[in-house]
Amino acid sequence: MQIAIVSDTHSRTATIQLTLAVIAQRGIKLIIHCGDIEDDDAVLLCPAHTHFVFGNCDWDRDAIRTAIERTGATLHEPFGHLEIAGKALGFVHGDDKTLLHDLIAAETFDYIFHGHTHIARDEMIGPTRVINPGALHRARPKTFVILDVATGMAETVEIP
Repeated sequence: MQIAIVSDTHSRTATIQLTLAVIAQRGIKLIIHCGDIEDDDAVLLCPAHTHFVFGNCDWDRDAIRTAIERTGATLHEPFGHLEIAGKALGFVHGDDKTLLHDLIAAETFDYIFHGHTHIARDEMIGPTRVINPGALHRARPKTFVILDVATGMAETVEIP
């Protein structure tokens, strides 16, 4: 099963729309957003099959929470956890370095996804693959990741 991992969209409507168009075109039915959504309008662009965590720039959490409920998407706090294709996925924004470290150190996840740094990352730490998809704002290039959870094949997708 393929999933899309995005982060740090920072309310950039045009970039979000381009990203979602690529995701839809690829037929991907699960999106993980690793935070820094920034406002409720950005959430309203996303389909119901999006899973969110908050980032440090998500100031109006009540409005974002309401928008997530309205779209039928899912909010995970303070971190997300899903089981897909027999794999344990954890996701967090990454600004809470202790939480990120603890999730990795627990060695209970096959994958941990995070954002915050705006720098792409894909590395093994013990039994856990840690992926930062990069960012869709304040990054060159703007990137997100498509991951086949079962095979581990990851593709970094650049957005103009």
